[in-house]
Amino acid sequence: MWDKQKEAFLPSTPGLGMHVEVKDPDGKVVLSRQYGSEGRFTFTSHTPGEHQICLHSNSTRMALFAGGKLRVHLDIQVGEHANNYPEIAAKDKLTELQLRARQLLDQVEQIQKEQDYQRYREERFRLTSESTNQRVLWWSIAQTVILIVTGIWQMRHLKSFFEAKKLV
Repeated sequence: MWDKQKEAFLPSTPGLGMHVEVKDPDGKVVLSRQYGSEGRFTFTSHTPGEHQICLHSNSTRMALFAGGKLRVHLDIQVGEHANNYPEIAAKDKLTELQLRARQLLDQVEQIQKEQDYQRYREERFRLTSESTNQRVLWWSIAQTVILIVTGIWQMRHLKSFFEAKKLV
């Protein structure tokens, strides 16, 4: 919380916290939790694409509405980098070899997810390209038809003009 008198941020204020809500690209809520002044969250999404992370303060202090400030530190880690392997090793009592095998499996899984995501993007791009090509084709056909119709109309109009003037 910002202290206007000291012109600095105060250390963690008791009772001050954040509500975190994470939505996947389809708009479905993946995570919705209330945290205190400090917290950590992880989530796994099975849908590729852009996710929304919404942070809401639970403060009801009038200082926030009267121009007060809050400082939020957000560190986002994606993929296998989000795992804390020393903590996993201690919790599951893994040997160094088992831990390294788990890291490699996580890396392989991340590579597979990245490949799937790239295939998904490629498919979307291909569909967009085909749609654009189809529109360009129909636009060029429409232009050609309009040009031919205009040419025929001009020839008939000129022919009738010259016949009316008895030049032909």
